[in-house]
Amino acid sequence: MEMSDTSISAPAAPAKKESRSRAPIVYGVGSGLALLVAWELFVRLDHVSPLLLPAPSEVVMTMAKNFPLLLQMSAVTAGEFLLGFLLAIAVGVPLGALVVFSRPVRLAVYPLLVAFQTIPKAAVAPIFIVWLGAGMTSKVLIALAISFFPIVIDTVIGLRSAQPETIYLVRSMGAGALKVFWYVRFPAALPAIFGGLKVASTLAVVGAIVGEFVSADRGLGYLVLVANGELNTRLVFGCVVMLTILGTLFYGILEIAEKFAVRWHVSARQLEGLDTGH
Repeated sequence: MEMSDTSISAPAAPAKKESRSRAPIVYGVGSGLALLVAWELFVRLDHVSPLLLPAPSEVVMTMAKNFPLLLQMSAVTAGEFLLGFLLAIAVGVPLGALVVFSRPVRLAVYPLLVAFQTIPKAAVAPIFIVWLGAGMTSKVLIALAISFFPIVIDTVIGLRSAQPETIYLVRSMGAGALKVFWYVRFPAALPAIFGGLKVASTLAVVGAIVGEFVSADRGLGYLVLVANGELNTRLVFGCVVMLTILGTLFYGILEIAEKFAVRWHVSARQLEGLDTGH
């Protein structure tokens, strides 16, 4: 009888683990739906003017009506912040490595980076427009200027996080500086670098929108200004929804890339354990 109970209850563990792995999605979707329902009821019951706060159903209908236009403008904005983000990686990661391994660079450049980061980028965005014009180049560089600093900082933190014992061991086996960097320091820095990339991904979106607010004839930021000038609050909210979707998809892609790149790291295993309830 005991053997029978054991054989019946054994398959329950994978099912339980699978249900726990789906828990974040279920909770996220459930909380989002609850917020939308509360928003809809608040607008309907209090008779809020659509000029102030349109109902979610009205926003969805406006998005469906203007979907080709929203898709076209979203493609422009997505191209701007993706290029800015890629340039931020190309600048931020090597610069962070130079800060760690080169004392002259650390002393000369690092204070300037901190000072530049304290400048409100919305204040310097018009200068980029004057220098580079109202085309895509200025928006890409604004997105770069806003998003590269977290990548630099997290690259510095990550490269400094390698265990000295591991470095000494690899050096004792005859590895040079390049091999130590490639096989020890860089893999140890990946979790921190991905943390910086995820922060930078959201900032790159903000940078592209700031540039479009200053001067543009295309993009979701431009469409927000046009809709706001026409008092079309539903379309403004529709643009915000499209921006949210773009940013969430971008962040999700980075999450997937991080899981494949650093699944060996203890931080990834701890996070997986938290997601599954272990």
